Amino acid sequence: MDERQNIPARWTIKDVLEWTAGYFGKKGITTARLDAEVLLAHCLEVDRLHLYLNLDRPLRHEERVRYRELIRRRAMREPVALIRGVKEFWSLRLRATPGVLIPRPDTETLVEAVLEEIRERPSPNILEIGTGSGAIAVAIALEDRRACVIATDIDRLALEAAHFNADNLGVSASIDFLASDLFEAVREGSKFDVVCCNPPYIPSDVIPTLEPEINFEPRQALDGGPDGLSVIRRLVSQARSYLADRGALIIEIGSEQEAWVREMFETLGGLHDIRAFPDLSGKPRVVSGRL
Repeated sequence: MDERQNIPARWTIKDVLEWTAGYFGKKGITTARLDAEVLLAHCLEVDRLHLYLNLDRPLRHEERVRYRELIRRRAMREPVALIRGVKEFWSLRLRATPGVLIPRPDTETLVEAVLEEIRERPSPNILEIGTGSGAIAVAIALEDRRACVIATDIDRLALEAAHFNADNLGVSASIDFLASDLFEAVREGSKFDVVCCNPPYIPSDVIPTLEPEINFEPRQALDGGPDGLSVIRRLVSQARSYLADRGALIIEIGSEQEAWVREMFETLGGLHDIRAFPDLSGKPRVVSGRL
């Protein structure tokens, strides 16, 4: 059966999952079976366990129609998060919006590093640069109710998504969102216990070699310039002016960028106590340094 054919009326959940996983595999999707399950669960408004408990149930006509459209979109390499309109991050359900960077699991490392840094501070003030969907700011505000966060982004769509996620998860009172290119709109003289950021850090010529799903996300949130470090340089060189005494700069990096970023922290930022935090695969993903 090709993608133009209807899923047969008598096909069960098991049949549909097996066919979809095979079809996605032929399209080069490495998470074929998982995606088939997640999308079918989304279509049926159930969880994945429900699928396994009901493998012999045939799909109804309207369910086949809805699922066929989800298959079509995924086969075009649209990310699952955008198809569902939801992305899980830090055990939270965030709205996934076209034109806004989809949060990655590795970015949870950045949240962990910030929470560790502010643990002993009585009333931590945090500035997040480039908030995107608001995932980092929302996770921090939920985990540490003492935290006061200012979260900036240059993009209007991102700020709208971040506002929604903060409101939906009940932390809008703890986060002020600000339209700003890096520190541009941050009040002069403001001091923060932590400045954190997940900047664009992919080298420009690497982006075309990545999986096609990347084309559905905003390039400005990914493209770090010729060496992937253009935005990081600007960030590190300006951050010192916004750090309180013993304040920390904490940023996400590419897995091969640790040595360069450490040097920038020292030479451009005048920071010390520099540490690297590994991601889920053990690669350096976050670097922190203190004033």
